[in-house]
Amino acid sequence: MDSAAPSGISRTRSEQLEMATATQSLSRTASAETVLSAEMNGTSLSRKSSFAKKGGVGSSPGKRGGNHHIRKSRSAQLKLDLEEVSSGAALSRASSASLGFSFSFTGFTGPPEDVGANLQGAFSDDDNVDPEAGIARKRPIAEPTLPIYLKFTEVKYKVILKGMTSTTEKDILHGISGSASPGEVLALMGPSGCGKTTLLSILGGRINGNIIEGTITYNDEPYNKSLKRRIGFVTQDDVLFAHLTVRETLTYAALLRLPQTMSKQQKEERAMDVIYELGLERCQDTMIGGSFVRGISGGERKRVCIGNEIIINPSLLLLDEPTSGLDSTTALRIVQVLHDIAEAGKTVLTTIHQPSSRLFLKFDKLILLGKGSLLYFGKASEAMAYFQSIGCSPLIAMNPAEFLLDLANGNTNDISIPSELDDRVQTENLGSDTRNEKPTPKDVHEYLVEAYETRVANKEKKKLLAPLPISQDLKATVSSPKREWGASWWQQYSILFWRGLKERRHDYLSWMRITQVIATAFILGLLWWHSGSANPEGQQDQAGLLFFIAVFWGFFPVFTAIFTFPQERAMLKKERAVDMYKLSSYFMARTTSDLPLDLFLPVIFLLIVYFMAGLRQSIKPFFLTMLTVFLSIIAAQGLGLAIGATLMDIKKATTLASVTVMTFMLAGGFFVKGVPLFISWIRYISFNYHTYRLLLKVQYNHVPPSINVSNLDNGAKEVAALIAMIFGYRLLAYVSLRRMQL
Repeated sequence: MDSAAPSGISRTRSEQLEMATATQSLSRTASAETVLSAEMNGTSLSRKSSFAKKGGVGSSPGKRGGNHHIRKSRSAQLKLDLEEVSSGAALSRASSASLGFSFSFTGFTGPPEDVGANLQGAFSDDDNVDPEAGIARKRPIAEPTLPIYLKFTEVKYKVILKGMTSTTEKDILHGISGSASPGEVLALMGPSGCGKTTLLSILGGRINGNIIEGTITYNDEPYNKSLKRRIGFVTQDDVLFAHLTVRETLTYAALLRLPQTMSKQQKEERAMDVIYELGLERCQDTMIGGSFVRGISGGERKRVCIGNEIIINPSLLLLDEPTSGLDSTTALRIVQVLHDIAEAGKTVLTTIHQPSSRLFLKFDKLILLGKGSLLYFGKASEAMAYFQSIGCSPLIAMNPAEFLLDLANGNTNDISIPSELDDRVQTENLGSDTRNEKPTPKDVHEYLVEAYETRVANKEKKKLLAPLPISQDLKATVSSPKREWGASWWQQYSILFWRGLKERRHDYLSWMRITQVIATAFILGLLWWHSGSANPEGQQDQAGLLFFIAVFWGFFPVFTAIFTFPQERAMLKKERAVDMYKLSSYFMARTTSDLPLDLFLPVIFLLIVYFMAGLRQSIKPFFLTMLTVFLSIIAAQGLGLAIGATLMDIKKATTLASVTVMTFMLAGGFFVKGVPLFISWIRYISFNYHTYRLLLKVQYNHVPPSINVSNLDNGAKEVAALIAMIFGYRLLAYVSLRRMQL
């Protein structure tokens, strides 16, 4: 580089004019491929973000030449537009200079054939360092991404509130417009309750009820179900299985969500790539953890949630407050990950509550909401200049995000009041008995909405109405009605079965539950120690033991199974929203993966009770008793699944299960002999009734008269009834899940 050439670019007006006359030039496109061109001594260098990931770390010093290098400031991720510089539009950005921001670029030259390899030199070496761990990490997955241009115009949303006598409508969003392109990070900011999450959910296709107005397009095409596999949505709550490790969580997600054209090994390798990309290699074999289980940190949990979505290489990534509850360093780490993802050619939208100044500078675009209305949409770097132009300036040095949130809340402390707003307040004071020194939050809100509508809104809407310069093939790819699954039905079932087995083994085989069953078995064995069946008293004693076994292994599975679907509702909703699997494969895997765990404890129970109580000492009766208990457990579990799936509320399900099981037990005729006819039919759908009769049949080929059980033949009817309950209750549970709006 010639020594007379300027070596840097600052943000002041005068130096921008110098740069405009120099031989250097910088330009930035607004398309998926963000191009940075620097023309020096007749040599031009262009960088496309979709190719930046494919190059090497950089060329050797010999290829670069002594002082030929590029240094890119990561703090703001700004690329200057020559049009803005020459037209004076960049003056609106000069407000950042008052906060001490500067951006410098130095020259770089290299052979044209080595451009792709040298692009990585545009990044500082610090970009690949994990701020939390202090170790190098991999760049995002270098795989072609279908670009999605998101545009939304005049989006309105209402909810219908149904009262006892009337129905009212409540407006949540009031005509929100905006856009986001590949390579950009769009932040949705605003105070709590302003509609950020609602807008994000609408854009992600997660809300389709109530009343939605406006136009939302993806590459100028409306939303359709095939977009589910193109959109990643990270919810505010970390919905993860507590007992799975980080690697297991991401591996199962890869096996279920990645296309069937990839082999199992390729999917597992993709999961490992994401682990290294997000800096999770230190904790890859650590459990996720939860309320009662120690696991990974909050920042790591959030990165696992992001990994669950970026593992499919989405074109559009939506995140709901990914930095909430995290310290500033961890939050910066998360936002840096989002920036790296955007640079890979993806469109990123995120809600953010109160970012630090460093976080704020990393956003390309900003939407500021207040009470459901749009207060600002544009470049984040120009937000301060816009509000200064309408008379709102900070009177003291403050975080730009705090300044914007104060305005959105209507708080004008330490903020200059526009003369127009002040005049409006004084006019209101003339006709009122009370005098207000400062404008009320309502006045501030109305002024900001009006200012945006008159100064910016029309210009932005015209931009949104302009058609995108993209091919019809790209539009057709987005609008394809074909619904794709990442795995076949059998593969989904197999993966979900082993995932369920790994997750729930900790609960089912906990020491508390094992101790409960073993303690109960020993107490029963001691109470019925070597009971005999030679006399009527001994027979009645043994019948009492068999009745307790039938009741115990009826109650126990029911109250275990009713928690199944209510506890997994959030996970089921999250995974079904992205078409991770079919509901039928999930239901079959969920119900069958419980069987090995459900049948382990009864085996221990019967091994203790059967021989301590001195029941019929023969191999055939022992295994028939065990088989009868197994049928009872599976039937009772089906009832619990049906109740839980129907109500999806643990308290309501527990209450209904208690009443139902008690009714089954009482209506069997064991306590009341003369059961009225209008209620006696309940015994035939009671698993307690049929289990007790089968246990008696196994112990006594001919049930003695002292036990008072009649009409017991070969037990085929009882077995058929239990099998019918096993399938009938589960069918009811599946239908309830299918009908439910998850």
